Amino acid sequence: MRRYVIRDDNHVPPFNEPARELTIGTRSLTIHHEAVFLNYFQDGCELGGEFDSADERVMIQDAAIVYRESLWFDNEFLAYFVEHARETGQACRAAIRVDDPAFRTYTLKLARNFTLGYDAENNRIALIELWYYPNGYVHDDEVLPIVVPSDAEEKGFYSVPDFMAQEQGNLTHFLPERAILSIESWVHVYYASIIFGVFARGSRKEEYIKQHNFYALKVLWHAIIEQKQMLSTSELVQVGKGTVIHPSAQISGPTTIGENCFIGPGVVIDNCSIGDNVSIDQGCQLMLSTVANNCFLPFRAALYLTSVMEHTIIAQNTCLQMCVVGRQTFIGAGNTFTDFILVGKAKGEGDDTAATRTVPRPIRTFDQDGNLQDVGQVVLGSAVGHNCRIGSGLIFFPGRMIESDVVLIASPQRRVIERNVRYEESDHHYISGGLGANDHPRRYRRKDEEEKAEAEGWEIW
Repeated sequence: MRRYVIRDDNHVPPFNEPARELTIGTRSLTIHHEAVFLNYFQDGCELGGEFDSADERVMIQDAAIVYRESLWFDNEFLAYFVEHARETGQACRAAIRVDDPAFRTYTLKLARNFTLGYDAENNRIALIELWYYPNGYVHDDEVLPIVVPSDAEEKGFYSVPDFMAQEQGNLTHFLPERAILSIESWVHVYYASIIFGVFARGSRKEEYIKQHNFYALKVLWHAIIEQKQMLSTSELVQVGKGTVIHPSAQISGPTTIGENCFIGPGVVIDNCSIGDNVSIDQGCQLMLSTVANNCFLPFRAALYLTSVMEHTIIAQNTCLQMCVVGRQTFIGAGNTFTDFILVGKAKGEGDDTAATRTVPRPIRTFDQDGNLQDVGQVVLGSAVGHNCRIGSGLIFFPGRMIESDVVLIASPQRRVIERNVRYEESDHHYISGGLGANDHPRRYRRKDEEEKAEAEGWEIW
């Protein structure tokens, strides 16, 4: 079995980088693909090559799997698709139901790399660029769709006042057993790392314990031997070599902590994934978040459903809620990233004479084509790109994007970030004293700028 990758060089805003190079959770999307295929194909699934477009599939002559490299899928999704495809003995293509609650809410929002169609029962489906060929390429007319269900469970983490809640009165998410996303927006990075990542992992572990009594007894036995609460045992909290954890830190699983990390006194960690060489100082609070390699969180920094990429610093007293932060970025002290639009909209209840109630406004952000789209979420933070420098004391409105290489310094003119900030609006262009491009070089250009620079280089050559 070989696997072939369809390249996708489109940049994901605001990072100005293809999806394959972005960190999802604690590892890049490319490394994630390697791990998923290695986990399923124990005897190996050799990389056959890369295609510039899906049309090049005609060159495949042997058993193969083909997928677009911007797709993120978990072990369970790949296993379900391949097993059911093998049972048919024919060429197959992965698909999802459009009315599946998890895929409708998260996967299809802001996405354009899906083809809509119908299955044999005339159900509306979205075809995914993930194929299985048992005997080489065949025409698309001969390919069977394999509809992969999410089997999602709707779970809420708080009961909240109805002015912030969904229609049912709870702030809930659909947590799938099998997940897939096309990484085209920072929102998809958030969904893959948090909702389909650590949050779904916790849900699956909870369901597994409920359904497997012997495993529940195993966790209980660890709790008795280690003299810990069940969620804090080594069965649910995995710690890498060389990691130092202060005795007063409170860690609840399922949580993974990498090698050579430092967890300081009074730290609270609940259902998180933490990479290698991460320092989390005293009093930090992390819930349902991911922190990639070589990050530093000084005292009292707080992450809530937030994904942080590698080599990043989140300074003291800064609070990030439902955000994504790129690599090599510094976020100064005392910053607040808000996640909720304060002014809702009135909605009638019952007949025409009934009183109205206020419901939250869905947050909007830009897709890969620069179009403003409804995300479908009433609470959502912001995205900060790579190589950014954010000063202290700033407040960010929900759904905003800070482009890579931007410098922001709090000033009387700009302390509240009400809209997206592009590189051309970075404060380092205007600071008196000569600070400019040479002092903060640009590392992540937009795709059209890269293509223009490459064309000019060829002309000079």
